[in-house]
Amino acid sequence: MKKFLFVFIIISFFMCAWTISAAASEKPDYEKYGRIATAVVKEDFPGEEVVEYQYTGRQKASAADVIDSFTFQVNENGKPVTIIVKVTHSPDNNRTLRLTVEEKRG
Repeated sequence: MKKFLFVFIIISFFMCAWTISAAASEKPDYEKYGRIATAVVKEDFPGEEVVEYQYTGRQKASAADVIDSFTFQVNENGKPVTIIVKVTHSPDNNRTLRLTVEEKRG
């Protein structure tokens, strides 16, 4: 009985370790849209320094679509500019439907 319990604990330990490592190696599903948002900001502000980048969350747009939001801090001619990029897409088919860019100076 002790041998069976020991084998069960060892197997459980390895199963948990495998599950945790598999979950850690998966990329977040918004990563693709973060790359798109970064490319848009770099295109709109060529040669300017992107100081900060943050994924600010997901909202439900409709039954099938979501909006992933990203905030960037850019120094344009030494002045800070906040850029908010929103990517509307369908998680079911991974198609981008709309992209909006909003600037906040100050």
